[in-house]
Amino acid sequence: MAQQQFLHQRPIKNPFSSSPLSNSSLSNRPISLLSRNGLLLLLALLVILGVFLPWAGSPLFPFPNTFSSSSHSKWRDYSLAQAVSFVAKNGTVIVCAVSYPYLPFLNNWLISVSRQNHQDKVLVIAEDYATLYKVNEKWPGHAVLIPPALDSQTAHKFGSQGFFNFTSRRPQHLLQIVELGYSVMYNDVDMVWLQDPFNYLQGRHDAYFEDDMTAIKPLDHSHDLPPPGKKGRPYICSCMIFLRPTTGAKLLLKKWIEEMRDQPWSREKKANDQPAFNWALMKTAHQVDLYLLPQAAFPTGGLYFKNKTWVKETKGKHVIIHNNYILGFEKKTKRFRDYGLWLVDDHALESPLGKLE
Repeated sequence: MAQQQFLHQRPIKNPFSSSPLSNSSLSNRPISLLSRNGLLLLLALLVILGVFLPWAGSPLFPFPNTFSSSSHSKWRDYSLAQAVSFVAKNGTVIVCAVSYPYLPFLNNWLISVSRQNHQDKVLVIAEDYATLYKVNEKWPGHAVLIPPALDSQTAHKFGSQGFFNFTSRRPQHLLQIVELGYSVMYNDVDMVWLQDPFNYLQGRHDAYFEDDMTAIKPLDHSHDLPPPGKKGRPYICSCMIFLRPTTGAKLLLKKWIEEMRDQPWSREKKANDQPAFNWALMKTAHQVDLYLLPQAAFPTGGLYFKNKTWVKETKGKHVIIHNNYILGFEKKTKRFRDYGLWLVDDHALESPLGKLE
């Protein structure tokens, strides 16, 4: 037992870096590779590499994995089903979709989620391999990539074809998760949690969502789907959605996917996923149990950041703040900083990812 405790206390060394492969006499003098001992040492190293290198990515291999290609291969083969099973708690998973340029926003969002003790059930759907590897390097098992991968260096602008390609995958990801039998909360990462949103998921409805309109509602407003606006559909935000693994939720997601296919991106229309989501909500409202979250708790950015009077009147009621109604990485960052919501500057260590280099 004493020997076992000692082994646990000793740091495990990588056998490829400093293991004592020769006797003390060899360590006290230089070894020529052309000498007999040198050739034997070289042969021993080749044998060790040949035996252990293929196992470097295996959980049976007891040493730190220093071979990035093996690690990358492991995460490339990591499936959505495996990832959801790993992170889910009580049948629920929190999902976001992230490309590499938005890792600072992911970290900012994660800090706020961690403050509500829900970080362990977060799954990052990486839209590129750079994000997949980075997140899993810092937080193993909490990122998955569902092919095809997108361009990792492009922060797609709202209305661009790249943005459409990025957001159009969202309903398919969510459908896969509910079909696996899990409840799922989706968040955009330009959000900050101030309170625990799970306390506001009243009842057992199929789908929960928030309004994207800036018009002020009474505090006791209806939780039904709002009536259509000028464009013939409601203005619900696809940024924050909670879905249960029900027939109704699956029907809504399938309709959303169908609407996306019927409204492809073009230079004239510059579509994104949100209008399709609203059409799907409206067309399935008689078949799906829908729930509009309270505006005071889940305000759109166009209300929270632009109506100081309303913010004062509803102080203490805000749960998730969405940094929308503004375009651009730099502008979003500045606005979060101006309102004390850019947490990564001083609180990065509260995130499971820590400080990102």
